[in-house]
Amino acid sequence: MCKPGSVSRANRGGLLGRVKPTCTHIAIFTRDLERSVDFYRRYVELNEVHRRTEHGVTVVWMAEEGREHQFVTVLIGVPHEDAVNPAPLAHIGYAVGCRAEVDRLAEIAKRDGLLRSPPADGGSIVGYFCIVEDPDGNSVEFSYGQNLGAQARA
Repeated sequence: MCKPGSVSRANRGGLLGRVKPTCTHIAIFTRDLERSVDFYRRYVELNEVHRRTEHGVTVVWMAEEGREHQFVTVLIGVPHEDAVNPAPLAHIGYAVGCRAEVDRLAEIAKRDGLLRSPPADGGSIVGYFCIVEDPDGNSVEFSYGQNLGAQARA
């Protein structure tokens, strides 16, 4: 468990434990990364706050000015044929209060047959995370140590 005494009123007795998860990002695929960056810049007034390329895939984080450590839209540039089935990387991301909370949620998901990816350390950008499958097959990431979310402000 995380900080003693930090149970939220909405979460008392709930499955999630002591620190209420906070939605930090949504990750979506794009076939034309630069076109999507331009779209979100022009239509939503998001700014590019992070860009990296790993294993031939470029990822861009876009955020509202002043909310860079609270919520980002993650654009994942992939070739056309890979964008047809977005399940492996497309996900909703929630920050939790500590690594132990990631482990605890992963254990619950494993018992429920919903653990898609066990806890792993993705480094200073991605943090410590696990991936759980929701009832419709969507991926939900629980992470600690990403450069956004509640712990980034702490």
